[in-house]
Amino acid sequence: MSRPEQAVILCGGLGTRLRPYTDHMPKPMILCNGKPFLWHLLQQLYEQRINRFILLTGYLAEKIESYFGDGSTWGWKIQYSEGPVEWDTGKRIWEAREKLDDSFLLLYSDNFVPFPLDKVLALHKSNQKPLTIMVSPKEPGNINLDETGIVQKYNNNRSDKSLDYVEIGYMIVGKSQTLAFYEVPECSFSSVLKKMASQHQVSAWTQYDAYHSISDPKRWKRTEEYLYPKKIILIDRDGVINNKAPRGEHISRWEDFEWIQGTREAMKHLAQEGFQFIVISNQAGIARGMVELDELDRIHQNMKDELQKDNIEILDIYVCPHHWDEGCFCRKPNPGMLFQASKDHLFRLDKTLLIGDDTRDCQTAEKAGCGSIFIGKEAELKNLTKEEQPIYSSPSMLSSIDIILKYFLPSASLKIT
Repeated sequence: MSRPEQAVILCGGLGTRLRPYTDHMPKPMILCNGKPFLWHLLQQLYEQRINRFILLTGYLAEKIESYFGDGSTWGWKIQYSEGPVEWDTGKRIWEAREKLDDSFLLLYSDNFVPFPLDKVLALHKSNQKPLTIMVSPKEPGNINLDETGIVQKYNNNRSDKSLDYVEIGYMIVGKSQTLAFYEVPECSFSSVLKKMASQHQVSAWTQYDAYHSISDPKRWKRTEEYLYPKKIILIDRDGVINNKAPRGEHISRWEDFEWIQGTREAMKHLAQEGFQFIVISNQAGIARGMVELDELDRIHQNMKDELQKDNIEILDIYVCPHHWDEGCFCRKPNPGMLFQASKDHLFRLDKTLLIGDDTRDCQTAEKAGCGSIFIGKEAELKNLTKEEQPIYSSPSMLSSIDIILKYFLPSASLKIT
């Protein structure tokens, strides 16, 4: 099975929950930071090396086609399949079937989440199901999974309280096998999904990063903030900001905190370029009883106060207090702290960096979908997989500044051949 090269976007709905904004504008054309939400969705796909799109339009279709045209302005190739407003989602897909590749991505036009396409595709190939959907943990949900990620039950109205996942509108579709589940063309795609799930023909990729939506005015404004480009750097503490304690010990008092030479200078330079920082730190000394929470708070407050003297802003500090064997989702190399930071501060993990001195920081970044910079000796990276490798390794943060600045440049030069 080859990598999908085409994405199909359902754009035909009325957007009733967004009225009066959608009285004269289709929902996908709602503006987020000066551009239609649909533009952000297509650009996200383009950055995943997909540039062929079919837009399934209905309500005020001319507004969409007038803005996007054939997509060549942005290096895209857009086709349209227009139908009456009354057509349901399944009907729109059915009527476009002659234009569809054998395998394609199917997306709703009101949800956005960073998604690791290559990982989802690997799951799709492994499970050998005609349909793979992306889901997020949520109660009440509309989906139940088994331990292998196969959908056991789908209930779109969320009336079944035992369902604890929700689909988020990103799917890999095998065309012929999926269309074979249609009973009649005039149907919703959710009814097709329900039938496929009842026969265990749907696999699911669980996405723990929060998804964002424009489905109602409140969510729209949060999504607009989330999509606004931000210069936020995630940074480990021990070994990057301050010297580590001797092996088996922990920094338990502010008096033992020693700045690493050059780090404050690097952070000051980046702050002058508009960057802010979020600290991501494992602190197992709490679980071991070697660090008191009150003292840890004092260390962090003093650290923030000292950095503020150089106009360096620490937006937040996330700490995992657990021991390595407690099985938590927050302790690096698990990505829980990064997901929580993204949810709290509304920034895209796929547009930021984690700077750390431990290979677990690189592994954490890979799981969270962001880049990483490794501060240390390159030889330490030999046991990382290709996907876990940092974008850059350096003995110091100070010598990484140019790489960091280049990483945050817009990806305007991205080309697909």
